Amino acid sequence: MFRTVLVANRGEIACRILRTLKTMGIEGVAIFHHIDRNAPHVAMADRAVEITGPTPAAAYLDKALIIEACLAAGADAVHPGYGFVSEDAGFAERAEAAGITFIGPDADVMRLMGDKIRSRDFARAAGVPVAPSVIREDDVAGFLDAAVRDVGFPMLIKASAGGGGKGMKIVRHGAELADSARIAAGEALRYFGDDRIYAERLIERPRHIEVQVLGDGTGQVVHLGERDCSIQRRHQKIVEETPAPGLDPALRQAICAAAVDLASAARYRNAGTVEFVLAPDGAFYFLEMNTRLQVEHPVTEMVLGLDLVAEQIRIAAGEGLRLTQADIVARGHAIECRICAEEPEAGFRPAVGRIGLLDVPRAPGLRFDGGIAQGQEVTVAFDSMLAKIIILADSRAAAAAALAAALDQTAILGIATNIDHLARILRHPAFIAGAVDTGFLETHAATLAGGAPDPVPAVAAAALGHPVLRRLIHDTPDPHASIGGWRN
Repeated sequence: MFRTVLVANRGEIACRILRTLKTMGIEGVAIFHHIDRNAPHVAMADRAVEITGPTPAAAYLDKALIIEACLAAGADAVHPGYGFVSEDAGFAERAEAAGITFIGPDADVMRLMGDKIRSRDFARAAGVPVAPSVIREDDVAGFLDAAVRDVGFPMLIKASAGGGGKGMKIVRHGAELADSARIAAGEALRYFGDDRIYAERLIERPRHIEVQVLGDGTGQVVHLGERDCSIQRRHQKIVEETPAPGLDPALRQAICAAAVDLASAARYRNAGTVEFVLAPDGAFYFLEMNTRLQVEHPVTEMVLGLDLVAEQIRIAAGEGLRLTQADIVARGHAIECRICAEEPEAGFRPAVGRIGLLDVPRAPGLRFDGGIAQGQEVTVAFDSMLAKIIILADSRAAAAAALAAALDQTAILGIATNIDHLARILRHPAFIAGAVDTGFLETHAATLAGGAPDPVPAVAAAALGHPVLRRLIHDTPDPHASIGGWRN
């Protein structure tokens, strides 16, 4: 087992990994840009190494600096978390060349799955359903003709190296196709340095279903069930849950089996997630594979009673899979909400400011994964996600109600957040009924809209629960004690 692991990340995921390292008795080393010098992940670590860069984000993306930090700290392994260098095959190779174990899959598999065109071809060869598509080669006119003939309208034009909606265009009519393809290729080149694009059939009102897998690199793979991540804004998830509502057992088994087939064919090692789109008619198609830990992994942990980071570390250390498919039994229902510094009423515009007060409720089955603290400055230097709040309950209805109540009692003051918006989603009749798809927020925009948030309830809840105020209340002497036993 490793002695020292450097966490090549920041914020809530760095804190989450460091907690597992502590429970495993492994020394955890943090990295930090100067802007994060007082951040919680730095305080949690056994040691911390400062890194520099032209911008804060650039520092956490600098492969050479992170390898230097690993060597300086004497780390024998590095955990990338998610984002930054987590899916950078070049970083994984540099780490291994320096004698540092990368806690993740092999670089070749990362490259395969990071290329949407190659990964789709691979999935098709492995017998995994893939939506009808055509790839743009040098013959642009031929590509456009084939897209119309073999894919049809509506279709999606997507970047092979894309993500987050960059280099993606919806095309509903032939008159839009040529311009949309040209714009998508231009965005793909600008954002990813790769102008390859392809056309894929657009599945209207799909659900986003993903399957968590663990593999040992020899072809042995288990799945840890599926998650529904359909509630999204700007192609980014904000509410995730497991099990996915409304899936019949045969469909659930088919989706999970397809994920295992793909990961097994790739001889996948460590934790990964195979993502699918699920059409209203029950057909499902491979979307992509994320070769890292997912933001939403806590819901899987909670229904299974597992620590996925610990499993990642054991596999990377050469212990292989310690779980068989029969060992994996889910209990209850878990839902996660991503708390972001943003303004839902202004098109989810990112927000900045200083966290003046942070107060999170405690309740049975409630988990708060955060990397923020009172007094911390939130800027646009990083992603807007501040924390995740997760609940485990006996049923989906109970989980939604309990998590909405917990959001009501969560106070993050000094900066705009989406907390109230998340609570409205959980209480929406369509969500409660399990009628979710990737267009949920647009479909229900009018009924999910809220006015300017009223800070009074949050302030009152936070104040009443604040330890300083509680101490003052209990330490205040009874006024009758000073006058003996006299009563009027």
